[in-house]
Amino acid sequence: MSTVKVFNAGHTACSGCGLSLAARLVMEAAGPNVIVSNSTGCLEVFTTRSPQTAWGVPWVHSLFENSGALATGIVAALKMQGKENEARVMAFGGDGSTADIGFGIISGMWERGDDVLYVCFDNEAYMNTGIQRSGLTPFLGATSTSPAGSVTGGNQKQKKNIPMIAAAHGVKYVATACVGYQRDLQNKIKKALAIKGPKYVQILATCPLGWGNDSSLTIQMGKLAVETGLFPLFEVEEGKITNVMNVAKPKPVEEYLKLQTRFRHIVKNPEEVAKVQAIADANFKRYTKDKVLF
Repeated sequence: MSTVKVFNAGHTACSGCGLSLAARLVMEAAGPNVIVSNSTGCLEVFTTRSPQTAWGVPWVHSLFENSGALATGIVAALKMQGKENEARVMAFGGDGSTADIGFGIISGMWERGDDVLYVCFDNEAYMNTGIQRSGLTPFLGATSTSPAGSVTGGNQKQKKNIPMIAAAHGVKYVATACVGYQRDLQNKIKKALAIKGPKYVQILATCPLGWGNDSSLTIQMGKLAVETGLFPLFEVEEGKITNVMNVAKPKPVEEYLKLQTRFRHIVKNPEEVAKVQAIADANFKRYTKDKVLF
């Protein structure tokens, strides 16, 4: 691991921010020879409060929708200068910029086969602008635009399956990771950066403010998401699932839901909890080692 400070302390992230932890883990694994394009969002805001910056590597802010396009341009510029082997390029985006606003550009980047590692920091809503629902907000999770009340009971759509969409594009390496499993996360980043061509890693990043959990539970929340099956950890290479984190004794989803205020409207409703449990159970069956997807 590099001793160069590639992601510095002193930024303005919230207490218990899983996103700041995820970013530090990614950058420590990546090392100093990288260039980052970063879309608008929490990570951009709390790491670049003028005149300070938390970044110890070349870092460029992009609009919400075009982190992928900016990364593509950086790759092209390096190639034109004959420096494509001197630095690896990463594009960072939140769940909103990845699954919604910027998805078309990301799809184009994957289709072209650009040599970029795209990292989605998935905190499951537009946290920086008021906790609005995104395409990666979990089923029945309450947000400011999918509130829980007498008419609706939170978000009525399941999370958009971006890892499988990436795999369907022919992305060479696709993986999910979580701040609850730090060594696994860093190993996946290192593996991705060693591969030429398009790569995608989606990291579940706890957000105490948006999820409504105690800020001391960042690691526990991440582990529970995996142990319940609501966020399975796996790797896909060349269209085949090559690795899945084994959960020997899955925990009931209620253990995860009850710790978050965004699910408080369903924890005492067995029928609603059963719907979420069904999603978790299906995930355990869907993601199995050596399964050929495409």
